[in-house]
Amino acid sequence: MNRRNMLLGATGLAAAAAGRAEAQAAYPNRPIRMIVPWPPGQATDLMARVMAQRLSEQFGQPVVPENRAGAGGMIGTDAVAKAVPDGYTILAASTGPITTAPLVQRTPYNPERDLQPVAMFIVNPYLLVVRNNFPARNAQEFIAEVRANPGKYTYASSGTGAAAHLITLMFLSRAELDTVHVPFQGSGPALTAVVAGQVDFAVDTLAATGPLVRQNALRSLGISVARGSSLAPDSPPLATAANLPGYDVGAWGGYMVPTGTPKPIVDRLAAECEKALATQEVRERLASIGSEVDPRGPEAFTAYLREQSEAFRKVIKDNNIRVE
Repeated sequence: MNRRNMLLGATGLAAAAAGRAEAQAAYPNRPIRMIVPWPPGQATDLMARVMAQRLSEQFGQPVVPENRAGAGGMIGTDAVAKAVPDGYTILAASTGPITTAPLVQRTPYNPERDLQPVAMFIVNPYLLVVRNNFPARNAQEFIAEVRANPGKYTYASSGTGAAAHLITLMFLSRAELDTVHVPFQGSGPALTAVVAGQVDFAVDTLAATGPLVRQNALRSLGISVARGSSLAPDSPPLATAANLPGYDVGAWGGYMVPTGTPKPIVDRLAAECEKALATQEVRERLASIGSEVDPRGPEAFTAYLREQSEAFRKVIKDNNIRVE
């Protein structure tokens, strides 16, 4: 009897394993829920929807966006972190809730423990923009002017501890500049204050600053990514224009899934994302929202997240940044 039971048990385990393998091979066989932890129209939402539409076509199953905004992206991110790891709940992930928030405040999830990188899609470059009557015409003149007047000039950000604030601090620390931070509730109010001349400068996303630069409401003195960007050809890399070697940063976007999602499913998702990002249509749509395509698979994405986390951790520690 014992031998018979063991054989039956082994047969059952084999059948279960075969069933799981078959289910994974057939993935996806029903709609996929894509949680966007931001309101509709926000940069991560736009990026994620471009990809979701293309993946729906490739999979033959709908990838359905669901906006679950709140707490700086932490509510929706936590929902995915605690979801069943079966590949049918994916996260539209971005710098704020994954990279910076856990470094400046307590979060209900641990991104390294609870979430698994699938594919990175884009990097959103940041522009250094100044009010139109600022007494500098390029990045070198800007640094000379601000350095000669410590504590005089002000900069706006979308909030203390936000990605824009930290990326600005990376720039200011490397350039050894002494300025005054003026935080706002979001990029819109922050840039409006710079346009009005109430604040002197800001470092914010190309998506937010680009239209204002094109309207001549602000002047751009440089871009945060070291290789420059075809999306802003008139904005030289700050790494070279301001003589700041190594200054190479932006806000990333991609997909993540709950930890424990089977590897064949993660690999399938990653492969389909890579295929989508290779199409001219998707690349053009992402460019139209100010996003530079930067495709990375699971391993490269994981390594990139570690590098970004260390860079932000240093600037947070050096400037004693904390959000209560």
